[in-house]
Amino acid sequence: MLRGLSWRHFDFWLLGAVVLAIAFGVAMIDSAVAGNVEIADYPSRQAIFAGIGLVVIFGIAAIDYNYWSVLYRPIYGVMMLLLFFLFLSARAVFGAARWFRVGVIFVQPTELAKIVVILILARYFEQTQDEPRDLRWIISSLLWTMGLAIWILLQPNLSNVIVIMVIWISMLWLNGLQIKHLLTFGVSGLILLVVGFPFLQDYQRQRVITFLFPDPTARHGATYNVRQALIAIGSGGLLGKGYGHGSQVQLRFLKVRHTDFIFSAISEEFGLIGALLVIAVLVFIIARCMRAARMARDTSGAMIAFGVGVLIFFQGAVNIGVNLNLIPVSGLPLPFISYGGSGLLSLMLGIGLVESVIMRHKALEF
Repeated sequence: MLRGLSWRHFDFWLLGAVVLAIAFGVAMIDSAVAGNVEIADYPSRQAIFAGIGLVVIFGIAAIDYNYWSVLYRPIYGVMMLLLFFLFLSARAVFGAARWFRVGVIFVQPTELAKIVVILILARYFEQTQDEPRDLRWIISSLLWTMGLAIWILLQPNLSNVIVIMVIWISMLWLNGLQIKHLLTFGVSGLILLVVGFPFLQDYQRQRVITFLFPDPTARHGATYNVRQALIAIGSGGLLGKGYGHGSQVQLRFLKVRHTDFIFSAISEEFGLIGALLVIAVLVFIIARCMRAARMARDTSGAMIAFGVGVLIFFQGAVNIGVNLNLIPVSGLPLPFISYGGSGLLSLMLGIGLVESVIMRHKALEF
């Protein structure tokens, strides 16, 4: 699997952008948790995960991505077992069982499940590229996806199920989904949204209700958090208040400022210019993933790179949308920047797969 390997085809522009985003994220986490003794070690933890992630990127890049297709059944089975045991025994946090605790570290299998779904669907579309684009083709891909997504939904973790379904529908579309089927999915989704709303968890319904009908007097909860995020963004102005000098961040008015609302912390301390630069780095990373998809030698490689690009784009867009109060609070992190070891390692694993696709095609052109 290492035969003919040439590191001169490695996309160092992509790696550099990822490292830049992570380094800036560690710095922002350090600012966000300043003075909070209980989480003071979060920046160093994130840096350790980043170091491990770099090893993962090079290790995965060195292996032909098609090797994982051969192992799709055991990979899928192990992932399903992890999610099943998480459903049975994991620690409940904010009303949802999402973590295994290993010593002082919380491991979130759901983050890795997103990458596994991308791998499984990439193999599926490679194997079915000559089949008719009918309902049987669509339903088969959905069954592979839902085999993992159902256990995530039962945690319950609706936001990450939505991420997985967006990846699925995006890969379907790229592989020839017919317009009539897309419209059918759209109408069915709206009906399911209306019918299923009463069956959501209380905190999930509350997030939607407070988004549609915010309470300006609220002193806690989603409405308060979003209001403080908007204050932070607005007070940052064009150039920001300076690193470590954001009042909303340092005085802790802005909650979960190292995860869900780190974009607001960036906007307060570095202003509009800083926020736009962060977005530009993420857009560059996504563009390199899409470029890898275009260069790929086969459907499987193209789908892997495309899927990772969609994952980064959607999570980033949702996180920023939450911070700007454009959509209800979801809990999705800002890729490579928000605190979270499992999420960071999974994304870096995805980047390693993209690099594997690039290295087995042709020399890079910027």
